[in-house]
Amino acid sequence: MTTIRKAFLAGALSLLSTSVLAAAGDKVEVFSTSGCGCCLGWVRHLEDAGFEVTNENLAMADLYAKKMDAGLKQDQTSCHTGFVDGYVLEGHVPAREVTRLLAERPEAIGLTVPGMPAGSPGMGESDEPYDVLLVLKDGSTEVFASYPEEKGIRAQ
Repeated sequence: MTTIRKAFLAGALSLLSTSVLAAAGDKVEVFSTSGCGCCLGWVRHLEDAGFEVTNENLAMADLYAKKMDAGLKQDQTSCHTGFVDGYVLEGHVPAREVTRLLAERPEAIGLTVPGMPAGSPGMGESDEPYDVLLVLKDGSTEVFASYPEEKGIRAQ
């Protein structure tokens, strides 16, 4: 391998590792109700992806108030709510999309996976399709990513 190729490869690897490490230190504050196994599964999913996660159990009414205070609408909710760097994360949002959100920094409230779709992080294995929605500041949503991915095609 030529010296130029080695230098290029070293630089590319350095940039890649820096972008991966940037997400690794992000702190996610999660609120859920006591005893919810899928919430704990999602917390583990984020931790496995390198996020630093705290989880506080709240009474259902207090949890619902957090969701509404964050700007979510009732049909955008799920069982747990997280906050990272000024964004809300509602439901079983894949860590990859959280990392993308933090990298792209769109003008938005955050991301949601409404309901509890099978196959989403913390909800077990399934090929059931679901969307990760970007919640815009006006409360409307647009598809941020779709799962499961088609072979060889990354979620949007």
